[in-house]
Amino acid sequence: MYPPDMMPTAFSSKLLSTTPYSTTTLAMEGENPKTLVLAIGNLLLSDEGTGIHVLHYLRSHHTINDVCWLDGGTLSFSIAGFIENSPELIVIDAAELHATPGTVKTFVGPAMDAQLGACKLSVHEVGLVDLMDMVRLSERLPARRALVGIQPLTMAQWDDKPSPAVAKAIPQAAQAVLDLIQEWHS
Repeated sequence: MYPPDMMPTAFSSKLLSTTPYSTTTLAMEGENPKTLVLAIGNLLLSDEGTGIHVLHYLRSHHTINDVCWLDGGTLSFSIAGFIENSPELIVIDAAELHATPGTVKTFVGPAMDAQLGACKLSVHEVGLVDLMDMVRLSERLPARRALVGIQPLTMAQWDDKPSPAVAKAIPQAAQAVLDLIQEWHS
């Protein structure tokens, strides 16, 4: 299901490094996970790391079968293979929602595509819109896909913790992910 060079040697409930020098980490629960939960962000830039903070919250509070958890860091094209081989995709990231900091919004299917297309600027190495376009060109875009976006307060402040408003929203964003998984696995 996943690219051979990125496949961990054993399934684990811990996040595993996919390469010795990569910030991308992976954990799977179940032998053939249906849902890829991809968190992106930079933990050194306060709210920019919100997706990763939500992923860590989920991993420390929940065990869910048939899920692959992927800490995508600041993204790279190497993540495309994971997306192409997943029937379901949930992305967690800071997003410009034009709302109060800490606001959580879920975009499903075409609404996700529209949200990504509306904001092409990215502080990541590779923009999420670029990555999704690459997967779209391979004609292997997951039919079930969603973005759980959290409105940041700041994206350029050096801090390893999210702002108070965003930190308060982490459980709500985690619940949005859990709700999608439950709906899709029912």
